[in-house]
Amino acid sequence: MLYWFLKWIALGPVLRLVFRPKAYGVDHVPEEGPAILASNHLSYADWLFMPLTLTRRVTFVAKAEYFTSPGIKGWFQKKFFTGAGQVPIDRSGANAAEGAMKSAMKILAEGDLFGIYPEGTRSHDGRLYRGKTGVARLALETGAPVIPCAVVGTDVVAPTGKVYGTWTRPVVRFGKPLDFSRYAGMENDRYILRSITDEIMYEIMRLSGQEYVDLYASKAKELDKEAAREAAKEEAREKARQAAAEQAAQDKAGDGPEQKAS
Repeated sequence: MLYWFLKWIALGPVLRLVFRPKAYGVDHVPEEGPAILASNHLSYADWLFMPLTLTRRVTFVAKAEYFTSPGIKGWFQKKFFTGAGQVPIDRSGANAAEGAMKSAMKILAEGDLFGIYPEGTRSHDGRLYRGKTGVARLALETGAPVIPCAVVGTDVVAPTGKVYGTWTRPVVRFGKPLDFSRYAGMENDRYILRSITDEIMYEIMRLSGQEYVDLYASKAKELDKEAAREAAKEEAREKARQAAAEQAAQDKAGDGPEQKAS
């Protein structure tokens, strides 16, 4: 109930009025029955704008901590995330990935739409990164179609690492449903899973227009951080060399007259 209140009365109308998001290919999303919405991930605002363009509820999984924090703040946090269409990861599994899979399968079994970000994390530089194979496994185990979708402009509205962004009109594009029933029973074949995931990511790339990088986003972030650290170290070393050279020049200039006078 809170989901629909936020979407149609409280939060949704404000977002529509202020940002006027545009949507294309909405007719590719079925009016009923389960489906997996596989999207790129540019900003934390993605899960607000993409569902806003549809009449059906879209559910995502989120960290259990969002629903279990103590106190008044924790209570409001739980209510907000629940109302915004997110459910906690099922922690009865051996790990978070397995827990997310269980939660997703339950949502699809109930005939609902499940939203997933195959990259696993937000893109830190606007490029599209290699997808994790969980989306492929989910499609094969549930038989649900995968609808590739792309959000554009949310990284301007809500940039990563910043509290406020700038105004732009977000765009959401939905592609044609992808049917992978031809691979039924092959959910344990890692080559099949990779092939399916790459096909999904290709469609997302086509819809978003992003540059594709065949590297996991988490790894790319680590490499960029390491490169930034090395650059900072090199800058510090260069400043030390310059300071040493300047000091040596000053010492030499100071020693010259004294040597001549002696």
